[in-house]
Amino acid sequence: MRSTISPLFLIGSKSYHDRVNQQSNRSLRSFLTVITSLCNLAMGGSHSREGLELSDTETESEEEEEEEVSEEETPVSTPIRSQTQTVAPTPTSVSDIDAKLQSLKLKYSSPIASLSDKVKLYLHTGGTSSSARWIVSEKSTHYSFIQSTDGKDDDASSYWFLIVGSKVRAIVSRDLQLKAFPDQRRVDFVANGVWALKFGSAAAYHEFYRQYERGLFENTFGVEATEENRIKVFGKDFMAWARPAEADDDIWEDAEENPERSPRILTPIKRSADLLEEYEEEAANSGGIQSLALGALDNSFLVGNSGIQVVKNLRHGIQGRGVLVKIGSRSGEFSTPSKALLTKAETNMLLMSPEILGRPHSTGIHQVDIETGKIVTEWKFEKDGADITMRDITNDSKGSQLDPSQSTFLGLDDNRLCRWDMRDKRGAVQDITSSAASPVLEWAQGHQFSRGTNFQCFASTGDGSIVVGSLDGKIRLYSNSSMRMAKTAFPGLGSPITHVDVTYDGKWILGTTDTYLILICTLFKDKDGKEKTGFNGRMGNRIAAPRLLKLTPLDSHLAGADNKFHGGQFSWVTENGKQERHLVATVGKFSVIWDFQQVKNSKHDCYSNQEGLKTCYCYKILLKDDSIVDSRFMHEKFASGGSPEAPLVVATPKKVSSFSISTPSRRI
Repeated sequence: MRSTISPLFLIGSKSYHDRVNQQSNRSLRSFLTVITSLCNLAMGGSHSREGLELSDTETESEEEEEEEVSEEETPVSTPIRSQTQTVAPTPTSVSDIDAKLQSLKLKYSSPIASLSDKVKLYLHTGGTSSSARWIVSEKSTHYSFIQSTDGKDDDASSYWFLIVGSKVRAIVSRDLQLKAFPDQRRVDFVANGVWALKFGSAAAYHEFYRQYERGLFENTFGVEATEENRIKVFGKDFMAWARPAEADDDIWEDAEENPERSPRILTPIKRSADLLEEYEEEAANSGGIQSLALGALDNSFLVGNSGIQVVKNLRHGIQGRGVLVKIGSRSGEFSTPSKALLTKAETNMLLMSPEILGRPHSTGIHQVDIETGKIVTEWKFEKDGADITMRDITNDSKGSQLDPSQSTFLGLDDNRLCRWDMRDKRGAVQDITSSAASPVLEWAQGHQFSRGTNFQCFASTGDGSIVVGSLDGKIRLYSNSSMRMAKTAFPGLGSPITHVDVTYDGKWILGTTDTYLILICTLFKDKDGKEKTGFNGRMGNRIAAPRLLKLTPLDSHLAGADNKFHGGQFSWVTENGKQERHLVATVGKFSVIWDFQQVKNSKHDCYSNQEGLKTCYCYKILLKDDSIVDSRFMHEKFASGGSPEAPLVVATPKKVSSFSISTPSRRI
């Protein structure tokens, strides 16, 4: 693998100038060879880590190699030694060398750095223990952004990499979980560990961040970070996403429930604080819990490898009844469902199991009568006489599972969005005991798109409008009357949307990606000043910038590099006029909970002194001993008098726990 590094990073090196002077009359090839060899010696292999806060009490001369820094302190810029203290080039010699390099018309992958670009690199150790601390890893070093292949494939495209001294080499992506502190001239990030980079001046910090943003854009979208390309990627109507500093927050302010009651809030990150465990149940399902199917009435269900366990819904959470229903197909074998959907006032359940090896698709569903635990129908997905597949199914609307007469549900495949009807064309549902052939679901409404939409997930609002997330990060909004063309198509930030949810009123969308959640406001005002959502009107350029929900670099590192966010969703509301209170997502052994009102509040302390899109890092973490399968809030009706929020249900493969959520403390 060949990488290119700007030779002026070595300008302060005596050996560099000796070599240049000795070889100034040699050929261009020899000159470049010297530069390349010196650069290779200066930059080390990949290594890294990140953390929380640093020190400004010591000077560089007082520091030890293993110097410790307390978390309560803030890092200071490292004084730059006088050039006269070493055999360094004079400004004239620097200019001469620069002029020579410019005359050669060489192409460097990173901007030219000078002595003022020196940075200090800190390493966080000790995790969240009492011994957690920052130590100085390199007291005075340089960073660079270079373009190179990832080393996995000789024919691979080149990517921007961040290199810091001899310790850090990492591809520029959202996996870095970079968190900026402009007021401290500092960034924290993750790269096989947790690091903090401290800059000597505000100008140096801003130059670093500019280069990082450029590298992130080009690595994500595969095009140069020009204004023209930004418009192509985001569209003219979505330039607030590309230039969040210029975005108007008025729409977010208008969308708050009680803006006048939303003062500046300072809520520190809390780990399991205000989360009171009420009940923990060992799963009767020996095969392991795979998913939750929460009910709004009497029961909920734990879906696992060997069957479905029935549990009772109570004010303090869910409690097992010890009933395990083993449901088999006609062959008598049980196939673990990829999706379990409650219907018909929660008296029926639809089970969808993948039947195509290695792909999350199914050719049909099983309809189960919950009271008897028996399959009443095995339905096939079919259109125009041809078998088709579905990736996902969901209810027609947020509250339709409570409707005893509901006979339709929504289906999604890579390039299909449709509504299925379980009513047989002949007027009666076919009993599988009287026929060898499975009945065919009626394609009631929908559209089959041309290749390329790459739908991944979807959800419905209270009125039946639909939001769909895609592999390319786009989020599309469809009205409840048409599935042919999206009313609004948000461009996304380049990361695949793996899960999507929407509030009952359709005003807010929560998309899940591997490394962050994206919260989108769909509200806008039309030309007559009437408030609408993107589900029922063209938003034009009246679109607010989204907000991100992320883990701090330290928590992201503790969650594990192989653990990704999944299942981000709102608390469960099924009544007009009520607002969801919390957001929850799962990553590894963490359930992460955000206060919804706090995230929406533009005056929230998290948003001060930030770069880029507003990002909320104030959350509560619930840590379990095993990887979490799912985290979901029970229906709003189960909120107790002591808590305004319904219990949170957290399932691991062997256990399911219920927690009450108290209101976070606020300080004005």
